[in-house]
Amino acid sequence: MDKELSYEEAVKRLEEIVTLLEKNEATLDESMKLFEEGTKLADLCNKKLNDAKQKITVINKD
Repeated sequence: MDKELSYEEAVKRLEEIVTLLEKNEATLDESMKLFEEGTKLADLCNKKLNDAKQKITVINKD
């Protein structure tokens, strides 16, 4: 990933990856690359959600 994706872009790409993997048409190597990309995207989404949760917590404390 050259540029950091927005949460929405990452989720969209994750959905694409899931669809590709569910079709069972990719080779093992392609599937492994897709799985690795999906894992990184899931981590990115979790980070963005946690960051948003922290911001909301700070806002609510004020």
